[in-house]
Amino acid sequence: MQKLIIELTIIASMQTLTTYIPTTAPTHQETPAYAKWGQIAVKETQSKFPHASIIDYLYEGSEPKENSTIEKFRLRLKESDKEFGVSVKIEYFTDTNELIHVQIHEVSD
Repeated sequence: MQKLIIELTIIASMQTLTTYIPTTAPTHQETPAYAKWGQIAVKETQSKFPHASIIDYLYEGSEPKENSTIEKFRLRLKESDKEFGVSVKIEYFTDTNELIHVQIHEVSD
């Protein structure tokens, strides 16, 4: 009887060891280059539409120019029961990352 209890204890211990799956911490993801400009797009949009909530955000890419770059974003806003889109273009000097200007236009879907 004692031998049976010992065997059952060993089997139960082995089962818990084989079902344990260690997890690893998520790897660090690199911040995209446009993140700084995305924050500015959100801040400027909130400033222009203070009563609206931003419900969606899309990075549409960049457009290189001679000495500058334009980062393009599309945001979806909700104000009361109205939803609408906003196009945000941020131009900055490519070499210095100095902001030139921000254009915000409401767009139709």
